[in-house]
Formats: sequence, C-alpha cells, structure tokens
Amino acid sequence: MSLAVVYSRARLGMDAPLVTVEVHISNGLPSLSIVGLPETAVKESKDRVRGALMNCNFEFPMRRITVNLAPADLPKEGGRFDLPIALGILAATRQIPGNELNRYECAGELALSGELRPVQGILPMVLQTMHAGRTLLIPVDNTAEATLVKASRVLAGGHLLEMTAHLAGTQPLDLAQAAIDSSGNPHTPDLADVRGQQHARRALEIAASGGHSLLMLGPPGTGKSLLANRLPGILPPMDEAEALESAALRSISGLPVDPARWRIRPFRAPHHTASAVALVGGGSNPRPGEISLAHNGVLFLDELPEFDRRVLEVLREPLETGCIMISRAARQAEFPARFQLIAAMNPCPCGYLGDPSGRCRCSSEQIQKYRNRISGPLLDRIDMHVEIPRLSFDEMQGMKGECSADVRERVTQTRDIQLQHNNKLNSLLTHQEIDDVCGLRKTDQLLLQQAMEKLQLSARAYHRILKLARTIADMDETAYIKTHHLTEALNYRKLDRPLL
Repeated sequence: MSLAVVYSRARLGMDAPLVTVEVHISNGLPSLSIVGLPETAVKESKDRVRGALMNCNFEFPMRRITVNLAPADLPKEGGRFDLPIALGILAATRQIPGNELNRYECAGELALSGELRPVQGILPMVLQTMHAGRTLLIPVDNTAEATLVKASRVLAGGHLLEMTAHLAGTQPLDLAQAAIDSSGNPHTPDLADVRGQQHARRALEIAASGGHSLLMLGPPGTGKSLLANRLPGILPPMDEAEALESAALRSISGLPVDPARWRIRPFRAPHHTASAVALVGGGSNPRPGEISLAHNGVLFLDELPEFDRRVLEVLREPLETGCIMISRAARQAEFPARFQLIAAMNPCPCGYLGDPSGRCRCSSEQIQKYRNRISGPLLDRIDMHVEIPRLSFDEMQGMKGECSADVRERVTQTRDIQLQHNNKLNSLLTHQEIDDVCGLRKTDQLLLQQAMEKLQLSARAYHRILKLARTIADMDETAYIKTHHLTEALNYRKLDRPLL
C-alpha cells in the first residue's frame, strides 16, 4: 500500500482554502474513486488524468486508487485538481520522488496529451500560497496573472512532463517573471473629447476628487455617456493593494487580467436588462457581480429608470457598506464592492423636457411617474444630481476642453489632501469625522437649515451635502468650508426640488 499527499487550493468567494489531495493505492479491482464533495468536472478528472499519464509514458497503476480531497465538507469544482491528482498518483507509485511535495502547491487542468491548461481564480491562490510559504506550480498560461504578486514564488510549465522533471530534479524550472512592465500609462478615453459642458466637467472633477456618486440628467445626445466613460481617465491609478484586490475579483470571475492595464480603475457598464444577481452576484456557488467587478472603480448605469426597480434597490446596502454578503443554505461569500456610482437618465419619458425646441409634450404626471421609477432612498444616496443641457452648434464646433492628464493631476492633489487629513476620501467619512472636519459658520448653518426645510432633505442628504462641500473646499485648498462651497454643493441636489 502507498500514500502520497499533494497540496492545492479550492475557490470560495475571494478566498482560496487549502485542499489536501491524498492519493492511496491498495490491492483490489482496478478503479479510481474521488471523494471529498467533488462536483462533476472534478469527478471527470480521473479520465483526463488516466489519459495524460498513459500518453506521457507513465505507468497507470491497475489497482484500487482512492483520491481524497480534504476537507471533505468543502465543495470542489473545476479542473484545477487534475495536476495534483496526477502528481499524487505518480508519487504514490514511486515514479517521481514524493519527499519534496510538501514544499509545493499546484493547480492545473490536464489535456489528454499531458499539456497543462489554465484555470480560473489563480490570483487568490497565489496570495494564499505565498502566505503559507510554499512554491506554486501552475500552467504557463496563468503566468502573467500569477506574477502580478511581486513576492510570490511561482513555477510555470506547459506540460506534465515539465512538472515531473522539475520534481525529479532532472530539469528544474526557473521562477516565473512578469513579462510586461505594468508601470506604464495605457491609453484611456480623454476628457478633451468633450466639447462645452463646463458645468458637467466641473461636477465630474468634483465627483472624482472625493469619490462621490453622480447622476446626470439631460436629453439624448448631450454627452452623458461620453463624460462617464472618461471618468476612469481622470482618476489616479490604483496602488498595488487595490489593483491586486480588483484583479482577484476578475480572476475568480473567469475574466482576463491584462498586466499592462491592471492598475487602471475598472469601469463597468451593465445593460439596463441586467438582473439583480448579475448586478450584485450570486449563484449556487457564489460569484461576484457587476458591483464587485467595479470595486475600486466606476459603475455606470445608463438609462437608470429603465432598470427594474427591484434591481436598483439592491444597490442601497453596498452603497453604504462597500461590500456585499451573498448567503446560501450551505455557505456564505462576502465580496468587496466599494465602487463609485455614475448614472444617467433622461429628464422625462420622451427625453426632451426643457429643450429649447419645445418638442416635449409630457405632462407633469408622466414626468413624475417616470422619475418615481427611482426610489427616494436610492436617490437620497446619490451625492450629486447634475443637469446636462443640449449643446448649441457653436459649442459643438468650439475648442477642445482640458485633457484628462491635467484634470487627473488636480484630482490626485485633492485626494492627497483628504488622505493626509482623514486617511480616506471625503465620501467615506463617518458621522463623527464629518463633525470634526466639516464645520460651518453660523451663517452657513442657517443657510443649510433653510435649504433642508424647503427641500425636505433627510439626515443622509444633509451629511452628503457636507461631505461634498468639504471636497469642493479641498479643491480650493482651504481649511474651512466657505459659503460658496456650500451653495455649490446644494446646487448639485437637483432632483430634491419639486417639479415646477
């Protein structure tokens, strides 16, 4: 009887729990059984492993083989356990030395020829393996993603024979190196493409400076989507910790991670037919949704009233907490969701309310019904409501505006001020921190009181106005909020005012 132990990792939300692959070979009728809560793809690995070993001229033992994936109550899925199972069988039959296997962890799907195919969710596995102090064996196609973690020890191979030759000591593999320098500044859409709309450009810069949510209201073709698509270009690049977290979310979702663009903040724009599960995540084995894929970046919801109301309501909690907990009967998974919400909508059902042409024929009841598709509690959580008017011909033919690089420099400076004072952006300030850094003079307190009474603002709107005013003051590099900072912040609450 022979026993071999190989280490691998499963996929559970953002985590990569350790899985011990135990291979036991004993006398009996030839068979290969896999236990430990494997799903269909894992059960089918016995056929892939058998074919790969035989085609690589290894001996496949004609005895009773039992593969245990421990812990037994943790669900196992995908083809990532092909490589550890194959190495376990080879070590148990003494075809490769097994005394060094405890120094390694491995994952990879096997082709029948023995070639290694990439697996999903490799980045969380790299991080956990690094913390465990082991070296990771992976398919070569996962190298670019795995080497984003600078301190990791990763060995990559394209074939089972390369892995066995390394373990046997005949042909050692070199530590994988990042192939692309990710410190460059890849092209993003430039804010200079936006003609006119100075008020909207100012609002976009304020939103970027403080991480505030923004709703743009205007007729079709006024540049709402154009502005939203250029927001990532004026945001500072992510630091390494943020970039790794965002890349890990893409990795476990099966999306490619481009090393040349991994520090650019994500921009997600789901269609208005998206379901609640697509937006927040879910499934029997929970996967991240659009709000998590937009973590540390921008979530753009175009045609906001066209989204199902129940879908929009699921945004309320993550907008406040910055995370989403997906609960199932057997397990829970928590995903980060600290995104910047940017939304766009028409002012009325036909889209032309307030247009100088006078083509709008919508009644006030129709307009109110259209706007009521967005609930008050959700609207209350959006910091800025900005009107985007139709451009005149002269404005469309005018000179280009300021480029993204110049605006990004100012945004970065403003964010640095906030991080020095509060160690966080103004949009994330707590109530106690608001009291400490958003103090008003008595005359300004009276002004805000009158605005709250007239517009019937909630306590949440009150705090968001103060945080917005604090950001505008930081852009002016002033220590205190002044009257014009407060009035500008109040002017960005357009939808809090009743229809005239």
